[in-house]
Amino acid sequence: MGEFIRDRLPDPADYFEGQGLVLIGRGKWRTARCDFHGGSDSLRINTESGGWCCMACGAHGGDVLAFHMQARGLEFVEAARELGAYVEGNKPHRSPAKPAGLSPRMALEVLAFEALTVAVAAGNLAQGVALTDNDRQRLTLAAGRINLLAEGVLLCA
Repeated sequence: MGEFIRDRLPDPADYFEGQGLVLIGRGKWRTARCDFHGGSDSLRINTESGGWCCMACGAHGGDVLAFHMQARGLEFVEAARELGAYVEGNKPHRSPAKPAGLSPRMALEVLAFEALTVAVAAGNLAQGVALTDNDRQRLTLAAGRINLLAEGVLLCA
């Protein structure tokens, strides 16, 4: 018999970004596209708890496990195993998870969004506006994503 260990669920922000979602906004609630109904930016995600709700189609859940179950059509134990949160005989099961790649179109959308972030920060600096710690963190994240796109890591094969 196995055991579910909630603490072994992945970090919500990392998980959702690993699913190819671009989390937009600041604070613990972010916005992303909702693939459950066709991709409009109506999915609200709590990056602390993993809770999520689509404001358009009503799909919702309380954590990354619920999202994984619904997105992949899995039962609880199967989804928990894939996420490494189900332990059998003191060994967590983790299927070889490969991050979902981005289509070229989505890669261009991410690039445009991140380039805008960089441009706004550069404009603020040019006008003498100091960057906050949050601005610097967001700028670092944008630069990292742009770099990954440049290296082709985020593109679908």
